[in-house]
Amino acid sequence: MRKITTKLCCLAACFCLVLGFASVRAQTPKPKHINRAIELLEQGQPVYYTGSHSGTIGSFEQGKKDAQTYADYISYDMEHAPFDVPGLAEYMKGLVAGGPTKSGHRTPAVIVNVPVNGTDEAAVRANAWMFAQVLATGVHGIMLTHADTPGAIRAFVEAVRLPIHKQGLDKGINEGRRGVHGAATAAQIWGVSQDEYLDKADAWPLNPNGELLLGVKLEDKYALANAEDNLKVPGIGFAEWGPGDMALSLGIRGPGNVAETDPKMLAARAKVFAACKANKIFFLNSMSPNNVVDMIKEGVMVGPANQQAAEIGRKYTNRKLPW
Repeated sequence: MRKITTKLCCLAACFCLVLGFASVRAQTPKPKHINRAIELLEQGQPVYYTGSHSGTIGSFEQGKKDAQTYADYISYDMEHAPFDVPGLAEYMKGLVAGGPTKSGHRTPAVIVNVPVNGTDEAAVRANAWMFAQVLATGVHGIMLTHADTPGAIRAFVEAVRLPIHKQGLDKGINEGRRGVHGAATAAQIWGVSQDEYLDKADAWPLNPNGELLLGVKLEDKYALANAEDNLKVPGIGFAEWGPGDMALSLGIRGPGNVAETDPKMLAARAKVFAACKANKIFFLNSMSPNNVVDMIKEGVMVGPANQQAAEIGRKYTNRKLPW
């Protein structure tokens, strides 16, 4: 009798364990995209990002730590920090080791500020090798700084895209120039086969199945003059007006909050925002706990924000997807 009772207890314990595992699996969301920022924007939810950390950013251990960040994506700075591709590769591996996220994604999205200024088409094409090397590490997007002309932005989009993707070729861009080498290492970070990576490594929302989010900084008077035409180039997902550099370009000095209230600065922001709306591109602006709700009401969909601001914004939009 005692043996039967022991067996029944063991069976009951195993049954409870199975139910427990099933419950955990049922509660873990199943991602619809590899890129969490894209998944949220597709749902009409704003996304909040945090900047890269100085010193140890290009390290496996920092990546492992950042894998559980509150932010929807990590803005990885290689514009003003060293162009350290091996360090970025180690960081991406660390994110994988520290994942998955609570939202079920393999890693948080990573969007890199590459040190290529979009002053003109020739400058971007001459430095396109930087985009290829960064993408090979498995990042989820790239930001083009000082995106001054439509030709520069067109060259940027073409450099990032693979020639197998044809969306937008009838709207002013030529086929992609990115080569296949590097896809294997990026695919490992994304957790997909190389063929699946090739299918998904494209600009969203131009390609609805794409997983790369491309952004541009219209952050000086030259980009401002071309704002409307710049954002007509297919393949761009979001844009910002870069108030720090914009202020210098317009000859405005002073603390950030003072400079941003200058009439010239307000007009610059309004012009970039209007160009985003006209071309159905998401607008980026910094957010704080004091203004995040007002920013969302205005239509801002992407922004740097601390955890408190992000939580306020998520609550306001009744967001379901955890971070």
